[in-house]
This record gives sequence, C-alpha cells and structure tokens, in this order.
Amino acid sequence: MAHPNPELIGALRETARRLRGGVYYAWGHHGGCNCGNLIQVVTNLSKEEILAYAHHGTGEWSEIADSYCGVTNAPHSLLMHKLELIGLTPVDIHNLEYLEDREVLQALPGGFRWLKKNRREDVIEYMEAFAGVLEHQS
Repeated sequence: MAHPNPELIGALRETARRLRGGVYYAWGHHGGCNCGNLIQVVTNLSKEEILAYAHHGTGEWSEIADSYCGVTNAPHSLLMHKLELIGLTPVDIHNLEYLEDREVLQALPGGFRWLKKNRREDVIEYMEAFAGVLEHQS
C-alpha cells in the first residue's frame, strides 16, 4: 500500500473534488483517466501535456508503471517519478487505474463492492476511500 502522507491524501481528495466538479474525464485518455487526473493535480500539467509525456511510454498507466525504471530519463518517467514522490508504488498505480485494491474497496461507504474503472462516480468514491484509508494509517 502507498506510503500515507498529507501530500498524497490531499492530491487524492483534490482529484476527487475536481472530478465531482466536472473536469474532463475519459478512462482511455492518458491525461484524463484516473491516474491522468491525479497527475494533473500533482504536477499542474494539462491533460494534453500528460498525454504527450505518456505517449513516450507504452500502454496504459498500469503497464507504464510496471515498465518504469527510476534510472532512465524517458519523459514518462517524470510522471512516474512524481507519483512515486507522493508515495505511490507501481501496484498502487495499477490499482488506482483499475479500482481494485481490496483494502480501499472494503473502506467504501456501505462496505466492499466492485467498482467500474471507467465510471466517474466510482473513481471519485475510490479516491475518497483511498484517502480515508491512508489517513487512518498515518
């Protein structure tokens, strides 16, 4: 699980707030998906800038996270590095993109249930529950 810290908790809550407010969301868009929206908050990059960086890598965020090497200087590494700096691991990134960390799902209001990775309301609930789990751990 991610390293609990105020910056990560705040970024998750801010991302959920922005999504609730109607910010662009599209699961298939590197800059506007679950992780893309979190990266917008963490880096202040636009969805277009994130998309350009991510296209230097291959696949979805979960694949980019799995192939990430902290030693390389590839542009998508900058994005992965930013997520690592706030306390996320590649497993956390995968789980955030697919909404599947069981500990987070257990913390949902009403208890455990599966969420849909490409449904805005589910992403908001997951990010808020993730922030809550991290707050409880810190």
